[in-house]
Amino acid sequence: MKIEQRLTRRTFVAWVGGASAGFYLFGRLPGTTGPVALAQIPGGTLDPTVVDKFVTPLLIPPVMPRADTIIRRGQTIDYYVISMKQFEQQILPAGLPATTVWGYGAVKSASPSGLLLHNAPSLTIEAQADRPVRVKWINDLKDADGDYLPHLLPVDPTLHWANPPGGNKDRDTRPTFTETPGPYEGPVPMITHVHGAVGVADDSDGYAEAWYLPAAKNIPPGYARNGTWFRFFAAKAAGSYGVGWPPGSAVFQYPNKNRASTIWYHDHALGMTRLNVYAGPAGFYIVRGGTAGDDAVVDSRSGSTALLPGPAPVADDPPNKTYYEIPIAIQDRAFNRDGSLFYPDSREFFDGATADDPGFIPDTDLSPIWNPEFFGNTIMVNGNTWPYLAVEQRRYRFRFLNGCQSRFLILDFNGIPGVEVWQIGNEGGFLAAPVDVTGSHGNRLLMGLAERADVIVDFTNVPFGNHVLGNVGPDEPFGGGEPGEEPPDGFDVADPDSTGQIMEFRVGLAETPDTTTPPQFLVLPAITPLPAPVRTRQLALVEEMSMQWDGPAAAMLGTVEDGSPVHMMWADEVTENPNVGDTEIWDLYNTTADAHPMHIHEVVFEVVDREGLVLDDDAEVETPIQLDGNVRPPEAWETGFKDTVIAYPGEVTRVKARFDSPGQFVWHCHIVEHEDNEMMRPYRIGPPQPGQPKP
Repeated sequence: MKIEQRLTRRTFVAWVGGASAGFYLFGRLPGTTGPVALAQIPGGTLDPTVVDKFVTPLLIPPVMPRADTIIRRGQTIDYYVISMKQFEQQILPAGLPATTVWGYGAVKSASPSGLLLHNAPSLTIEAQADRPVRVKWINDLKDADGDYLPHLLPVDPTLHWANPPGGNKDRDTRPTFTETPGPYEGPVPMITHVHGAVGVADDSDGYAEAWYLPAAKNIPPGYARNGTWFRFFAAKAAGSYGVGWPPGSAVFQYPNKNRASTIWYHDHALGMTRLNVYAGPAGFYIVRGGTAGDDAVVDSRSGSTALLPGPAPVADDPPNKTYYEIPIAIQDRAFNRDGSLFYPDSREFFDGATADDPGFIPDTDLSPIWNPEFFGNTIMVNGNTWPYLAVEQRRYRFRFLNGCQSRFLILDFNGIPGVEVWQIGNEGGFLAAPVDVTGSHGNRLLMGLAERADVIVDFTNVPFGNHVLGNVGPDEPFGGGEPGEEPPDGFDVADPDSTGQIMEFRVGLAETPDTTTPPQFLVLPAITPLPAPVRTRQLALVEEMSMQWDGPAAAMLGTVEDGSPVHMMWADEVTENPNVGDTEIWDLYNTTADAHPMHIHEVVFEVVDREGLVLDDDAEVETPIQLDGNVRPPEAWETGFKDTVIAYPGEVTRVKARFDSPGQFVWHCHIVEHEDNEMMRPYRIGPPQPGQPKP
């Protein structure tokens, strides 16, 4: 079927290109002229406007139970055994069909009351700074007979992907076809990445080519059962931690060198991340304590330790406990009338390209199933569509995560009269100082894909009743600008009847006095700046347009050589190779029409600044690349350390990181559709390791 698009790629390029030197950041231009109503964005057979909103209570994810506590070489290690399974979950409101999803869950608990529960999103791993966590991750995508389960969603086998049917020789490649194939329907590769883990060894980072299949009985002969790097990392783990990796599993260890912060875990299989994560497997991982933990926050009025909103969930909590610190994962999905997840099964969904005209393989360079972006027309929060949360007239601490596919969120608190919102942390822990979102930023919070925001929301002066948290981000690729303004200065906001709503707060009387410290009086832990850089790397964000069709064939990363962007493929040799212990600045030159949320594994970084690029008469980045001299400091909510940063179109975004742990890692765009089609590159810290796989 052909889907009519409201906005062609060419039009979007013209819009963003026309912004010239003013790719306005939302944070610089608070306020709007009001929302613009849009046509409903396409999706599955279930119309999101018929889905009842705010009838399901918000699920507050419980804590993942530990399987054991291990003492090794004098070090205490928290041990978990976690599997990924397929199951049914009531995501849509009661009365509508359940949805088949995947999710992580513990399969062993040291406590008799530990929840052996699989859910999407999954239970929260609670970790302590500098106390290692070890996890046995099991791929249990099998049926009751022990046979593998195929993917819930259409897998495009023409990408550079895990490719199990290629066998050991051709796994982790972009296969060659003489005609357009159908979707892959074999056993599903998985590999878990803890997003934001600092100092983790490469054997435990979830490298995209270290995937593994379930230990199913019916794996077809000749299939590769694991990725190119799996056995190399298994041997490293055996030497480092004294563990083996049984079939269908891997054992990873996280040193938790982070400052206290909100990180998260999700699948990271090569060329399949968009599909695997969309099917459900993700969860929060919260690091607490240490020198930059909650106990280091001071109340400026007294000089004593501040009191932040709490409690948060802990292990073995009784039912119906009241929480004032809550993690909130926001994701977009689309559904069919039978409750199943909808995800496009053809490039036709995105821009009308079909197998007939102009054709796919061998007639064009388009992958037949991959879509350059996908915007679900239904909002899901903590595993339910448009839930509600009963709150009291007091302060709450919310740890927000943008877990969407391609959607930038601009959380809009303006529908909650009297609310006060302060951001106190981001991906790397506490900010340099609290940011008054209400007073200084129009009561709105911009979040790129995979970004987190640690926020205090004060409902003290909010009147009793039901109030909706909105979203004025776009239902299309984001390039900066002002919500609700005409292009090129702005963009249409999300559909106010569906994706423009996130969840509802039902405000009632405070049950006890609120003794927490007002956020304006919080003195957050000091931030020690990174050392001076020893080098700067010029890196490029590139979009590869199709040679036969008016649309993108891939999104890519690369380098800037003599002022020109040079795109690189996943399979190309490593070009980013810091020495162990070096601090570097990475200049991210965005030559595309989209903003890209850029994530660097293994490290956190400082955002240094952003600077505009000179555009030519066609509103494209001038080559050789030239800077326009308009330099902006980081936004207030970008102070401290981050692991994901928004790189705006027509700009260079500069970040500084120190690379302390040797090994093989990746950096990539976290629009997962981009990541899965070449917008991810390996990088290496230190020299090649003896015996490591060759490219």
